[in-house]
Amino acid sequence: MTRSEHFIERLGHHGDGIASGPVFAPLSLPGETVSGVLEGDRLRDLRVVTPSDHRVKAPCAHFKTCGGCGLQHASDAFVQDWKVDVVRQALAAVGVESDFRPIKTSPPRSRRRAVISARRTKKGAMAGFHMRASSVIAEISTCDVLHPDLMPSLDIARVLAVLGASRKGELSVTATLSAGGLDVAVSGGKPLDGAFQAQLGQEAQRLKVARLTWDGEVIATLVPPVQRFGVASVVPPPGAFLQATQDGEAALVSAVSEIVGDAKSVFDLFAGCGTFSLPLAKTAEVHAIEGEGAMMKALDRGWREATGLKRVSVETRDLFRNPVMAEDLRCDAVVIDPPRAGAQAQAAELARASLQRIAYVSCNPVTFARDARVLVDAGYRLEWVQVVDQFRWSSHVELVGAFTR
Repeated sequence: MTRSEHFIERLGHHGDGIASGPVFAPLSLPGETVSGVLEGDRLRDLRVVTPSDHRVKAPCAHFKTCGGCGLQHASDAFVQDWKVDVVRQALAAVGVESDFRPIKTSPPRSRRRAVISARRTKKGAMAGFHMRASSVIAEISTCDVLHPDLMPSLDIARVLAVLGASRKGELSVTATLSAGGLDVAVSGGKPLDGAFQAQLGQEAQRLKVARLTWDGEVIATLVPPVQRFGVASVVPPPGAFLQATQDGEAALVSAVSEIVGDAKSVFDLFAGCGTFSLPLAKTAEVHAIEGEGAMMKALDRGWREATGLKRVSVETRDLFRNPVMAEDLRCDAVVIDPPRAGAQAQAAELARASLQRIAYVSCNPVTFARDARVLVDAGYRLEWVQVVDQFRWSSHVELVGAFTR
């Protein structure tokens, strides 16, 4: 195999170094000269010839095999600047400018939610994360990302794989920290029958999980897996969306609250289980809208059982197919937190509405920039952007944008 040298010009959105061609070189940094075997447009068997000043020793012993982190070889300062620049470039590509606040990064070992892959083996089971660009599971014994209280979920995943995974299949085990303990939701396992369900129920008690769910069926709830949103306690449906870290959630809620300010009435679009609705209800009446009815029921119950909050009304609605029309957005401020696809149809209605403040939370700078262009063209101004890094050492970027008329 012939090796060739390449100069890394920049990082792509997925964190790979990019050389002229383009040639993609994983685990490389801008300014480095690297060598490798070119297969298609990717370099394999990478060696660093001239390292970047930003290259550091990865803190995790599993970094070279585990695909969970892609940027541990770069200094924290480099990663922070790069993530802010990803957002800045996405906005520049559509001709939108804004001020940027300093990035807020979650500390190591703070992730409270993880999706673990597990398989049965001849000798038992293995659990961990996929290797880079591979379906092969890299077993891990330590992790610099997961909260220490989440680490037992790896052993739980192994136990569940022995019980309920086929030799050729793979379990996907979503583990979430809650006030009641670990909330575990499994998908990809063998079908439930009476005997297996009873076995799982006994295992849930032995493992002392708060709740165990198998392919959408709740097997056991030993302790309600409560999440706190402001002063409210919410029990989300199994597998429901939750911000990845408490630090990240606090940063997002703080930014959204600042944008909403003294608004007395707020629409919360793509509200989930109430991450923003319930803290905002301390000072404003909130109408929360989400496409999944189970999340709306959880939010409603959390509000009804809390004290000291203003009215929160809920509505189950597919905002992609049925956005709230401009004439119905009768409120002082809007919070919108769509999935990665953004909210193109809803953004068009926001653009037509007579709103003074919009807090736009996004996990995709490209679709955020697309929707921001629509709002700016309609007379809004993107006052500032707060980038939040909940997914430390990954290429994932989250942000809040403050729009005003």
